[in-house]
Amino acid sequence: MRGMTDRATRWTQATVYPDMWVDPDDDPRNTDGPSPEGELATLHDYLTSYRMTLRMKCQGLDAEQLARRSVPPSTMSLLGLVRHLAEVERDWRNWISDGEPLPKLYGPRDADFDGAVADQAVVDAAYRDLEREQAATDAALAEHPEPGARVGKDGMAVRELLVHRVEEYARHCGHADLLRECVDGRVGQ
Repeated sequence: MRGMTDRATRWTQATVYPDMWVDPDDDPRNTDGPSPEGELATLHDYLTSYRMTLRMKCQGLDAEQLARRSVPPSTMSLLGLVRHLAEVERDWRNWISDGEPLPKLYGPRDADFDGAVADQAVVDAAYRDLEREQAATDAALAEHPEPGARVGKDGMAVRELLVHRVEEYARHCGHADLLRECVDGRVGQ
């Protein structure tokens, strides 16, 4: 895949629309039927789509590729993004709770990115952490089905927390587009 300049060649697996990641008929984020009804259902639908997008951006890469810091001097990598989003899911639960904050998953500031090393055990743990933290935050928010409900010590609205979650994933999916293209030339959609 690398050429004389050591840059990845752009590629895609799409055949109908070669500038896309996958063809629309093969895109698991595309759903038939009407859009979700109501504010919470819409926010959850967007969140689900961005979560799926992040996983798609990481698909098919080995531990070294996932841990590659493609844009020096940044410590950001695809694996670092997975670990970071697990960490922020946990932190969002702290915003919902009135109790003591949960401890950090990976340690001090930036440990989520700094510890994203090319080791399959680290990759596997990162995905387990992300799934567990997403499920726990989803469960905590499910206890508050009214979007205007105020939660936690700071009285944040459920709506605000969900919008922030969508924004965080969307922002990092943009990073993942660029990181993936630097790793192997696969272009985003």
